[in-house]
Amino acid sequence: MTLTTTEQMGIIYFAWHGKAQERMEISARLQAEWKAFAELVLQEQKPSGSSDLSRLWLRDDLFVCLKLPYVRRELMEEQLLELGSQMKKDWQHRFMDSAFGGKVPELNLHAGVSILDNDIHSEQERLYEGIKRAIIHGQTKCATERGLKRRTLDQILQGRLIQPVYQPIISLQCGTDAAYGYEALSRVPSQRWFDGPLGLFDFAAEEGLTYSVDRLARERAIECCTGLSSGQKLFINITAQIMQDPTFTPGQTLLLLERYGLSPHHVVFEITERSSIEDFASAKKLLQHYRSQGYQIAIDDAGAGYSSLQSIVELKPDYIKIDRSLISGIHQDEMKGHLVHTFTELAKQMNISLVAEGIEEEAELQFVKELGVQYAQGYLLGRPRPTIG
Repeated sequence: MTLTTTEQMGIIYFAWHGKAQERMEISARLQAEWKAFAELVLQEQKPSGSSDLSRLWLRDDLFVCLKLPYVRRELMEEQLLELGSQMKKDWQHRFMDSAFGGKVPELNLHAGVSILDNDIHSEQERLYEGIKRAIIHGQTKCATERGLKRRTLDQILQGRLIQPVYQPIISLQCGTDAAYGYEALSRVPSQRWFDGPLGLFDFAAEEGLTYSVDRLARERAIECCTGLSSGQKLFINITAQIMQDPTFTPGQTLLLLERYGLSPHHVVFEITERSSIEDFASAKKLLQHYRSQGYQIAIDDAGAGYSSLQSIVELKPDYIKIDRSLISGIHQDEMKGHLVHTFTELAKQMNISLVAEGIEEEAELQFVKELGVQYAQGYLLGRPRPTIG
């Protein structure tokens, strides 16, 4: 394939993986039909001009070589990942339907990509290195999709694209509907790869970037909270995992608050338990550092987390946020009522305030109020909005 000075060559690697290949009938069908299927589909999808695309077979592994416009390497890689992801998804579905009559468990088409290096002068060596990198990249089941998710995550971090919204928390015992505070919730700019903030944080954890995403969400929550009055609280979620992150740097939030005319007395850190807290001694040490500066602490999702009761006893928070799973329909569920009553008794003994989450019905609101719950939030009381007030 001859390239001009404004072109570059990329490789997309396709290979079948999975234990299903150990079955003789599956292996035989792959050997008999895969190459013919791929060749036919390539003919259908081939770009105009016979030199734009070529292929190389190594046994049953296919390497599609194609020209790319010479742009920034990041853009070329993104184009390859997009194309590889689309082709893999389409080919896997169509081939399984035609060869097996539907999806085969433990059989997946893998795809990997690479761009040939121009600094290797020998064309044979360039091709060999490109093939090797594509094979390595394609060893995991969803390599192309993962590459695109990582690029989206990097774009979110670099562009500071997390958008905060604020949901009011209402006092139930003071006889006024004024907001006691607001919980800052994160929204992601696109739902293509992350189905919301939880998906974003889960992927960030897999990539070792939990603290980077957590810090960005916290910073954006503070930067956009104009309208917060002096007596109101801003509830900000932080993950328990950042306490063990080697890049964690205490003091950054304090500097940001000062920049926006706020103080730690405005802030309540909500500890979310996406996984259990493994080292309570370290957690208590960190939280004491926060408390000494004037921050308050809340345990989020109480009643639904991995170790919420232990967290309450060990960390002695200022607030317990009762998960919506216990609040939904509480006026009609005797067991839920008993459980929340237990929380109110525990909170009284420990001088902790309760927040009922997920209030959607007036009956739920009246029930938790009669139990002595001090604060509540939910769609009945106010939906998340981009601004405070």
